[in-house]
Amino acid sequence: MDADLTFALELADLADAITLDRYGAADLAVERKRDTTHVTDADRAAEEAIRAAILARFPDDSIVGEEFGAAGDSGRRWIIDPIDGTANYLRGIPIWATLIGLERDGLVEVGVVSAPAMPRRWWAARGEGAYCDGRRLRVSDVSDPADAQLCYGELPLWEMFGMGEQFRRVVAAVWRTRGFGDFWQHMLVAEGAADIAIEPIVNVWDLAAIQPIVEEAGGQFTDHAGVATPSGGNAVSTNGVLHDADRKSTRLNSSHIPF
Repeated sequence: MDADLTFALELADLADAITLDRYGAADLAVERKRDTTHVTDADRAAEEAIRAAILARFPDDSIVGEEFGAAGDSGRRWIIDPIDGTANYLRGIPIWATLIGLERDGLVEVGVVSAPAMPRRWWAARGEGAYCDGRRLRVSDVSDPADAQLCYGELPLWEMFGMGEQFRRVVAAVWRTRGFGDFWQHMLVAEGAADIAIEPIVNVWDLAAIQPIVEEAGGQFTDHAGVATPSGGNAVSTNGVLHDADRKSTRLNSSHIPF
């Protein structure tokens, strides 16, 4: 196993111990950030612990995380979301995860998504495949949007960011939709349980760990412009075949989303 992946899994163990201990706690401290999203003491404690462990092992590596921003300037960058799905976490919904990605010279090569309350964990390293709890992952072979299951996040955001029409066009073209959102929709694509996952607005820490898992499972991960990056501000993951479905189905033409 890739040595950095082994370390990333150790970081996930560290985070899981913190987040599970605070999950459902009566004294969980919750605040609203300037962007109106929630943050808890568990988010901050988990990210602090991950950062400390990284710097102890790799003092020259750079880090960017949701709660404490960016530090360092290195070709190796750890990208952290201590709790993806904080709103679920604080309401007692078990669909939340710690996301840990390692970018080497601009390419995210290691990804770990750990959801201990589900409990499930996904991971990947470039060239080594993608796994969930030790099981090798493979995307679906669905090739027609009319047979595809689409997952998506919060509905109002599509309208808020001027993409409501495109979203409705895609919804009308597929077989089935489910609003799972956050990390899980992309993991379902990697598992082959869903075929498309789309997001209108996201940050790099929401996506970095996800990209290598989807791609190592045989899928495709891009922003809405079709660029394979977690830094585009939005995201599409598919089984790969469906990424180009707009060229094959008039129902999806002009959607501005590359599937």
